[in-house]
Amino acid sequence: MEKTFKFAGVSTRAGVCKARFANDQMRVKVLAKTGSSDIDLIELKEPMTKADAIAFLLSINFDNGNATVRAALEEGLEKRTPAVKAVKAKTATKAKVPAKKGPSMDAIRAKAAATKAVPKSTVSKAAIVAQMEDAPY
Repeated sequence: MEKTFKFAGVSTRAGVCKARFANDQMRVKVLAKTGSSDIDLIELKEPMTKADAIAFLLSINFDNGNATVRAALEEGLEKRTPAVKAVKAKTATKAKVPAKKGPSMDAIRAKAAATKAVPKSTVSKAAIVAQMEDAPY
């Protein structure tokens, strides 16, 4: 389930205009404190996902002819549209996973040879059991 928001709009920070989302009007103060300017958030008629909120803002002509605001909203919509994400995911190249480094064949052979070199015990199981039975408890 996608997160929904009650407020949507735009703000400009460091000369870049972006779509912004919030669940209360206090987000305006936070944006102002972090250096945003031209903050314009409106309350949506109902809680919406980010993509739905941007589509709603575009449908009500939120930009009022401002090309920068319109471009920010369209960019935000492209970023959140599932069809665009699927195309980008298919064209993305997979990172090469480095091969796991395990023991070398020489190390495996040396270990096998060392196991064969260890003499087996000459004491029988019966002798061990007999010693255990005679042990005081």
